[in-house]
Amino acid sequence: MARSAHVERTTKETEIVVDLNIDGSNNSTIDTGIGFFDHMLDALQKHAGFDLMVRAKGDLFIDGHHTVEDVGIVFGQALLQAIGDAKGITRFGHAYCPLDESLARAVVDISGRPFFCFECALPLVRAGDFEGELFEEFLRALAMNAKVTLHVELLYGANQHHAMEAMVKALARALKMALERNDIENNIPSTKGVLV
Repeated sequence: MARSAHVERTTKETEIVVDLNIDGSNNSTIDTGIGFFDHMLDALQKHAGFDLMVRAKGDLFIDGHHTVEDVGIVFGQALLQAIGDAKGITRFGHAYCPLDESLARAVVDISGRPFFCFECALPLVRAGDFEGELFEEFLRALAMNAKVTLHVELLYGANQHHAMEAMVKALARALKMALERNDIENNIPSTKGVLV
């Protein structure tokens, strides 16, 4: 059964379309109008091994907040839809990823229980055209709408670009691990028999 999803969301602030295939061929087409954010989404897709298409039009004349948060919402909804009943997944994933002087850790539980914890050793200010404070907003929206428990931490770092990219790569690798198929194809990885 294909683990894929197509989700669209239109508000007065944004128009977002996301196509996601968890078991894809590692292809991406990403256009949010925010260059550095596109780079982060591309890194997430590449290191998770997804096929990902993101098309976003937002009120960037105000700032990037609505676009970034709404992409997180729609990406999270697509991930939830693609996961389905979660039969046969590993469920838990974790990863450490460096980028030069920066080191990040991400831990995810595909649990049906939305929770987000973010610890960052460096105040995120700006990378290119991207306001650093929006990074946490994206991750929170993703976790809440995918209904996963997500912990992301920058252990240390000095460069804004390196710090955010290390965290995105750690998230991608943690998701990849958690979504891997296990040996028991019809098993739901919970003592309850359901993930909620």
